[in-house]
Amino acid sequence: MSNFVIRRAEKEEIPEILTIIHQVWEQMEKKEWFFVDGDEVTEELLLSDRGTGYLAWEEDSGRAAGIFTTEIPGMAEYNLGRDLGLKEEELLLVAHMDSSAVLPEFRGNHLQYRLMQAAEADLKKKGIRYLMCTVHPENCYSLWNVQKQGYHVVATKEKYGGKLRNILVKDLMDSKEESVFCD
Repeated sequence: MSNFVIRRAEKEEIPEILTIIHQVWEQMEKKEWFFVDGDEVTEELLLSDRGTGYLAWEEDSGRAAGIFTTEIPGMAEYNLGRDLGLKEEELLLVAHMDSSAVLPEFRGNHLQYRLMQAAEADLKKKGIRYLMCTVHPENCYSLWNVQKQGYHVVATKEKYGGKLRNILVKDLMDSKEESVFCD
């Protein structure tokens, strides 16, 4: 097993993040499992104070192996906290665990889990309470990964222009990691 360094991405590394997102999406058999915002939207998010990118680098080769992005949506209409029925003031305590992409040759190294953990630690320091994400209902791999980190499904709805998604939440004030298994 390789050694990896997980760290926050620098602004100059946004093209690397976009490249990995595209490579993973192109190689996906079930493309509907992965919603891609578009380069401009992702770049704008990561250049703003609302978004943060994380990279996993393989130490031996120096290659980027995976990415993870987060967003603090604030009072935006698309804030997933609205699906949870949060009060207006609580919406400011929501972060979206946005996109995760690991290149196929690096899968099996728990990189999605490790990237999410790095993001969670940073968001907790910022005072975020509710970590929310969406997962396609048939994507048992991602669903298992986030559920084992303490997220639970609160709704299944159409999001992103009509794509069915499970909406998951983890309350950092009341979180326990649990183990669930894919069928």
